[in-house]
Amino acid sequence: MKTNVIDGAAAMSAAGDHDARIAHEMRLRQKQREKRAKLLKHAFLILLSFVMLYPLFWLTASSLKPENEIFGSLGLWPSSFQWSNYTEGWNALPVSFTVFYKNSAIVTILSVIGNLLSCSFAAYAFARLEFNGRTFFFGLMMMTMMLPYHVVLIPQYVLFLKLGWVDTYLPLIVPRFLAADGFFIFLMIQFFRGIPRELDEAAMIDGCGPFKIYWAVILPLSLPAMATAAIFSMIWVWEDFLAPLIYLNDIQSYTVPLALRLFVDREGTSAFGQMFAMSVLSLVPVLIAFMAFQ
Repeated sequence: MKTNVIDGAAAMSAAGDHDARIAHEMRLRQKQREKRAKLLKHAFLILLSFVMLYPLFWLTASSLKPENEIFGSLGLWPSSFQWSNYTEGWNALPVSFTVFYKNSAIVTILSVIGNLLSCSFAAYAFARLEFNGRTFFFGLMMMTMMLPYHVVLIPQYVLFLKLGWVDTYLPLIVPRFLAADGFFIFLMIQFFRGIPRELDEAAMIDGCGPFKIYWAVILPLSLPAMATAAIFSMIWVWEDFLAPLIYLNDIQSYTVPLALRLFVDREGTSAFGQMFAMSVLSLVPVLIAFMAFQ
């Protein structure tokens, strides 16, 4: 009887070991499948990222190529590095690119400040304050997001022309201080609504008014939304071509996108190498800002 019990225990142990080995092998095969799937996924993402970044690689490579190789070869590696494209392109136009960068920096910095201040004020009013007509005005604000810029372009130009603002930076900067961008308002409204209202009530008990609550409570908690708005605003204003083209006439006040156009418009001569070199440099502030806010 004792022998039978021992044999049964041994059989059960052997069966358990067999099941454990099978389970272990299944786990190993599962890990191998997951590893292969992960490798394939990363390989696909790397290939896709290369496809997306190829235009940037081509732009950078073309900025270092001789003029006759830019469109005559599909390869990225130049036969000889033309670093002179950068030095000559910087001073190729009647005005140095230093002036264009300074102009773009002035317009961009003031526009970002204006967007953050005015849009956050408007968003705070819609998200946290109670006033008559709030729903109606919120609907009007949302409607401005659906209007293409070209629809209001002519009325705005006529208005700024009568104000004497054409050929100045005022049409590019002043609207930013008047909460003219509904996208940023809507973005901040959604973020402000996620902040607990108990914080407002606690601040009101401490004697804070609406502005103090905005400045001391809402604004410090909204840095992620403000950073996002700053990044998008900086990129859109720095790369804007249409608005400066319409309102700026003097080359001394041109921004970087308008200056890049001058390389193509010169009398019958092509300067694509220099234009691409300046295009690469025009991307540097955007990349620095994005990495800094990241």
